[in-house]
Amino acid sequence: MELTLDRLTREFGPKIAVDRVSATLAPGVYGLLGANGAGKTTLMRMVCGVLRPTSGEVRYDGAPVERMGDAYRALLGYLPQDFGYYPEFTALDFMEYMAALKGLARGDARDRSLVLLDRVGLAGEERRRIRTFSGGMRQRLGIAQAVLNDPEVLVLDEPTAGLDPKERVRFRNLIAGFAQDKIVLLSTHIVSDVEYIADEILMMRAGSVVLSGAPSELVAEARGRVWEAVVPAGQAEALEARLCASNVHYLDADRALVRYVADEPQVAGSSPADPTLEDLYLYVFRDAAPAARPRERRGAHMKEERHG
Repeated sequence: MELTLDRLTREFGPKIAVDRVSATLAPGVYGLLGANGAGKTTLMRMVCGVLRPTSGEVRYDGAPVERMGDAYRALLGYLPQDFGYYPEFTALDFMEYMAALKGLARGDARDRSLVLLDRVGLAGEERRRIRTFSGGMRQRLGIAQAVLNDPEVLVLDEPTAGLDPKERVRFRNLIAGFAQDKIVLLSTHIVSDVEYIADEILMMRAGSVVLSGAPSELVAEARGRVWEAVVPAGQAEALEARLCASNVHYLDADRALVRYVADEPQVAGSSPADPTLEDLYLYVFRDAAPAARPRERRGAHMKEERHG
């Protein structure tokens, strides 16, 4: 099982939303990180066949997905940022309706729907109308419908939007379970959503993948660029505004611990700190300058390429 993105490009008039992105994905979880407007959603819509690339193509096991048509859609699960639903449907009605669209047999559809509603924490709510659901409940319903057909390729665009911290933990555990033998591509701008479950991470900026690799491998990129300094409490706010600060912790009324990312220490008395994935994210997106040409990184399942 292999999904190949070959120099995928999408232009909207003069704007290049996705710029020659290439990657090879095998079973596992791939976290797509980037600020809003980085091109994540456009890339995922091309992967799902919702949007046709301006150039480049997506291939599944060597076959162009555009030619595969329904055969590709049958093995695909997709949760867009704003998935459509019928407010007057109950959760079970909606799941059975989506199962019919995906070609599941009617008897199997009900059983699988109930199992999945239970797995996303909606057991006992299956007869409620969707219009009465909270945003988090609707998002969990969206996740359940995305895996109804037991897809081989699961694409989730900002799936934790509207979920509280407890629900996000539940979601991460769900995805870890679903991804045993599937290709999962998950986009978010919340680093903690992918930090513990992603086998590979791609960081997108201005339509390009600027870094990719295993989380531990990427965190190493930030080593020597993360600093901590104890400063007078009255200076902390000004330093936070001036530096790319990841955290300010007031130790007491007089002192604050400032953690920041920079190539060199910016505050007297700074000492190096162990980096995290969030530190690397802040470092990569610390300014609005044009994206650098990416460095090739090779992981167990993916390599990122650029063609001039």
